[in-house]
Amino acid sequence: MIWDALTLQLGYNATLVTLGATLLGMAAGVGGTFLFLRKRALVSDAISHATLPGVALAFMVMVAFGGDGRNLIGLLLGAALSAAAGLLLVSWLSNRTRLAEDAAIGSVLSVFFGLGIVLLTVIQTMSAGRQAGLEDFLLGSTAGMLRNDALIIAVAAALTLALVLLLRRPLTLASFDPEYGTAIGQNVPRTDLAMMGLVLAVTVVGLKIVGLILIVALLIIPPVTARFWSERTDHVVLISGALGGIAAYVGAALSAAQPNLPTGPIIVLVGFALFALSLLLAPGRGALSALLRHRRYQRRVHLRQGLLALAHGQPIYEQLTLRLLRAEGYALPDGVATKAGRGRAAKALRDETRWQLIRRDPAYEAAAQQYDGLTPIETVLTADQIREIDSRIDMRGGVMA
Repeated sequence: MIWDALTLQLGYNATLVTLGATLLGMAAGVGGTFLFLRKRALVSDAISHATLPGVALAFMVMVAFGGDGRNLIGLLLGAALSAAAGLLLVSWLSNRTRLAEDAAIGSVLSVFFGLGIVLLTVIQTMSAGRQAGLEDFLLGSTAGMLRNDALIIAVAAALTLALVLLLRRPLTLASFDPEYGTAIGQNVPRTDLAMMGLVLAVTVVGLKIVGLILIVALLIIPPVTARFWSERTDHVVLISGALGGIAAYVGAALSAAQPNLPTGPIIVLVGFALFALSLLLAPGRGALSALLRHRRYQRRVHLRQGLLALAHGQPIYEQLTLRLLRAEGYALPDGVATKAGRGRAAKALRDETRWQLIRRDPAYEAAAQQYDGLTPIETVLTADQIREIDSRIDMRGGVMA
């Protein structure tokens, strides 16, 4: 059953829902990247919580006018208006009062979410509200989603993704260097407003699939995960979009295979699994890579100290140092230097003497800043500079190579 869901063999409607969720995940990953880079991740939390009273009010208005209160377009429109009001309120509180942005966000999301819960309670007392299914907007659900609903979500997600990609350059500039953007004529506040509008669109579109409580995770987890794999913004954007799409695809497929599983939490858990794998295995910033770099650095330090000890004829008591020297063929099991070890030790001592002279000479100030005891001096100085330093060492009766 799960394999059928992953290979899109559960029927047309399930396939449409899964593909729509995938487009949503891609849009959330790409759009959330700029939110993450702008250090405004919590704004998405306020937007998502602010959608709930709009959903409830939209249902009540449609029922009052004799319509179907569960019409998805009407519910999403109400969510968008409510979220926009919450976003404007956060902006007003941050700019016109002494409240910090995080305090404004906390105040707005708690008040709007509380109002939404009260309205949902009122709806449950209405005859038309008992089967409304509005609780699906809290955690997301694809079970029972109609074909038209899935099409609406898929098309809206695709349009949002296209807009994010279209605006990626001004969004990148506003995220990294808003002062420069202002200097070259870019309207940074308007760009910020566009970014918030895109986040609002992703949030509203994702309500039915992920739910308003967890949509913030779909906006933030993919960019944070992508950051482990690249330093370049354009690569982070692409990787984040791919990771968001994968998480949404797998989560929606699993939820379709097991209808009792809520869609939103499954998507978030899949996204977290990708984050955990990246945290451990990413080649540049992952924990395993950092551990291996530390091990390599530790071995280099021990090997250097061992060579200096051999050069001075000192005994070696550290077992790791002795093992490394033996593995390189520089020492015998009893710690006595081999012929290759004596030559390598003399070179290490000569280099250390060179570095000491460089660090005392103002003419080599720039080179001296690169001294860490491990960097080969040949990568810092030219052959002529090394010969000049060696001549000064020899004149002073320094160590001979």
